[in-house]
Amino acid sequence: MLNDEHPSGSRQAVQPVTGSLSSSQYESLIHKFGATGFSDQRSLEALMQVYSGAMREVRAKLENLDEEFSYRSLPNPIHHIEYRLKSVESILGKLHRRGLPMTLEGMRNNLRDIAGIRVICNYIDDVYSVSDMISRQSDVNILRVKDYIKNPKPNGYRSLHVILTVPVFLSDGPHVTPVEVQFRTIAMDYWASLEHELRYKNNIPDKDIARHSATLLACAHELAHVEGQMDGIHHDIEADARKALEETKDVLPRTIDVRV
Repeated sequence: MLNDEHPSGSRQAVQPVTGSLSSSQYESLIHKFGATGFSDQRSLEALMQVYSGAMREVRAKLENLDEEFSYRSLPNPIHHIEYRLKSVESILGKLHRRGLPMTLEGMRNNLRDIAGIRVICNYIDDVYSVSDMISRQSDVNILRVKDYIKNPKPNGYRSLHVILTVPVFLSDGPHVTPVEVQFRTIAMDYWASLEHELRYKNNIPDKDIARHSATLLACAHELAHVEGQMDGIHHDIEADARKALEETKDVLPRTIDVRV
């Protein structure tokens, strides 16, 4: 899963997942997790480049939509896009926690969120609209959808998670590769960012974590209610705009008789 610590800017640069690790640092991680199946660093780097390619493919699809809405001066449902590849330590840690094979094959067969993209939208309707635009594309295959907007997690977390595959074309042919895409609104995003900070800050006393978690849950309910109201206002504005456009069309003459 994408974590919720992300920089401010609308785009993130992505570096090769093992690029910042020296050979000794890589070997230290392999030893830490007993991951002898990952002993060949070059093989992992080659596989990660495929995930990076898949991420770029999906990102390009989203950015094409983003640019189209801007060019045509249409209401843009995409506020901004973020993306990342899992780190080596995060990959090994997840395999270890789940008791999965500590091999490249185990990683490829069991982890679907190595390449991750987050799409931040303005309204809840936009979340489903953009997700549908991507899902309908001919080279996209949907593996799994988890709708935490209609069915929030017990802690109040809301987001739409879609795991899809796209082909990555290399010299030896296409590699069908999974990417996790999270769609959420601005409100859902700042709530998730704060909740993530609470969970992963180690210097917070347990009693404060419990108290803040209860407050965040209450905030999640309030945000859901407020977002529902704002969506209603947005619907009314859009409906009025469409009605005004139709009325304008009816007033304009359908034919022009030009006589010399």
